[in-house]
Amino acid sequence: MPEDIRTPCFTIYEQGVIDNLHATARTCGGIERLMPHVKTHRAGWIVELLLKEGVRAFKAATVAEAAMVLAAGAPYVVWAYPSANVANIRALIAEARAYPRATVGALVDSGAGFAAWRNEIAAGKTAPPNLKLIVDLDPGMGRTGAPLTQAALDLARDVSALNHFGGWHVYDGHIQGRDAEARRERIGEVMRQVARLIDRGTEVGLSSELIAGGAYSFDVWPATLARYVGPGSWTYSSAQHDAELPQFGWEPSAYVLATVIATKGHTATLDAGSKAISPDKPLSERFRWDSKILMMSEEHVVVENVGLTVGDRLLLMPRHACTTAYLYDEALVLGSDGEWSFRDQLGNRR
Repeated sequence: MPEDIRTPCFTIYEQGVIDNLHATARTCGGIERLMPHVKTHRAGWIVELLLKEGVRAFKAATVAEAAMVLAAGAPYVVWAYPSANVANIRALIAEARAYPRATVGALVDSGAGFAAWRNEIAAGKTAPPNLKLIVDLDPGMGRTGAPLTQAALDLARDVSALNHFGGWHVYDGHIQGRDAEARRERIGEVMRQVARLIDRGTEVGLSSELIAGGAYSFDVWPATLARYVGPGSWTYSSAQHDAELPQFGWEPSAYVLATVIATKGHTATLDAGSKAISPDKPLSERFRWDSKILMMSEEHVVVENVGLTVGDRLLLMPRHACTTAYLYDEALVLGSDGEWSFRDQLGNRR
């Protein structure tokens, strides 16, 4: 690693990303089933890398992420975020118009949300034919999604009447934990409910195309039911996956390079605070540390000293690499060719 690197610095191992992709594809039955979520890395160069490896579909959390994916040349992107915000909807429609050869999807989960899309499409007089609206289903997470009832079918029929129905989406991210058999049992019940709903939809001529799953369930959803699976932060993996999902063979590939700036008795202070490593996890779990994490402020973190001296540089493994990636507009990447270089990140643009 170069010596003259300013810290804190987001640091990526490219070969790890490639190896994680191959492991994920093997687990779900083929790379053509993958719809990776770009919120986990927010990097156009990774989208380009995945396209070269055979990935053809992507999920995005924001319009800026969807635009990044389209600019990289992807043939299919889904804005996996039900919205009723007219400005955001208008922005995604503009992206669909700008990339007519790509399919651009977006989630709807309510009549009010669909009305916002319908009104905006009508305002444009001619809707872009590559725009698809996908009905989001709630598998019990209680966050977004239409209930697994007639209400979801009614919404899908309304979307279909507008000639923009693109299928179904279900995210079961609330089903986690180390017990794979317990997870499989809970996911199985969700699958049965979703399959019944989709079967009822096909009886009235609705598409059965389904996007399903997350990091803890993508290996369970069968190809006979879900065309695409959307595992989350496998790209960089993390300390959480390393501990809870070792069976997938994912290699943690994103770190924050930090420098020891002070030592005080049994403690050491590093220059990587909450502006360098996301504070969305409990303090003791924000990154892997062999001893205790004692305090974190905006620019500093204080840890129990494990033989550190001032000037030492450390690679810290975040518990949640996704939200840490959001803090950086560039990353120091160890390329698969063994060379170091800085590459652009989307940062916090939405």
